[in-house]
Amino acid sequence: MNSPSESMPKPALFDASELRATRPAPRSASVTIHHFSDVHPQAVLGAGTTVGPFCKIGPDVVLGQNNTLDSHVVLDGPCNIGSGNRFWPGSVIGGEPQDKSWNNADTGTIIGDDNQFREGVTVHRGAEKEDGITRIGSRCLLMSNAHVAHNCIVGDDCMLVNGSLLGGHVHLHDGAIISGNSAVHHFATVGTLGFVSGSGKLVRDLPPYMMSAGSDSPRVRTVNLIGMRRAGLSESEIRGVKLAHKLLFRQMKPIAEIRAELEAKFDGVAPPAIEKLLSFVETQSGGRNGRGRDGKPIPYEPAVVNPIRRAA
Repeated sequence: MNSPSESMPKPALFDASELRATRPAPRSASVTIHHFSDVHPQAVLGAGTTVGPFCKIGPDVVLGQNNTLDSHVVLDGPCNIGSGNRFWPGSVIGGEPQDKSWNNADTGTIIGDDNQFREGVTVHRGAEKEDGITRIGSRCLLMSNAHVAHNCIVGDDCMLVNGSLLGGHVHLHDGAIISGNSAVHHFATVGTLGFVSGSGKLVRDLPPYMMSAGSDSPRVRTVNLIGMRRAGLSESEIRGVKLAHKLLFRQMKPIAEIRAELEAKFDGVAPPAIEKLLSFVETQSGGRNGRGRDGKPIPYEPAVVNPIRRAA
């Protein structure tokens, strides 16, 4: 599976002045807007999009094709949303970040295709840090009252169960699952197919393919066997990940020793899943408080790009 940096949409920030200068644009006759909704004339709505009653769409929102807003949905911008997404009542996407340092900059939100945002989901656009963008990939399910804070990166096929919370700058790699009422500390990373159990508080990075359990002091307990099989990993790779888990979290061996042992077991070349796991743990050890990206501030460098104008 690709990392979020490989799978997420590439544009980093919106030039809001250019967005405003190129609109309003004609809308397809297949776009349906309920007469009780407030859709700004500069908002771009792709063909087949349906806006139910009591929704509000701001001027710097770009929607792709075949999106559905049930009712009472708020989309604020700058915000670029792909195609085939569905937004249930009470969801608020692209709202201002809950960050005191934010100073009304044109930071934004980028969302991919075929996601589901259930009742009461909130996704805040980026603060004036890093590249100023909050990103969500494709085919994600955000259940009721889940929250994605500013500058988060959520990969493809991720799941946030009811009431789960992502602090600022959290990264979820592809296929990660955050169970109900769990919270992820800011700057923490959950690796590919990582699984956080219910009602937990994850304050450290969770390596790929691992399952974390425990509410007050969650620890890596085992591997996400079902997730790996569903994702199509070979049985050989799965056996290697299970062995790596034993060496890392049971026997607590050094990374170099583990890498050598696993490479020897696999004829000199560790499978991609094992290499991904070991590289993640190496990066984690170079950070602070168990979070590989914490303590490594990235200066605010917004990249100005042309707006993605999808077919209307």
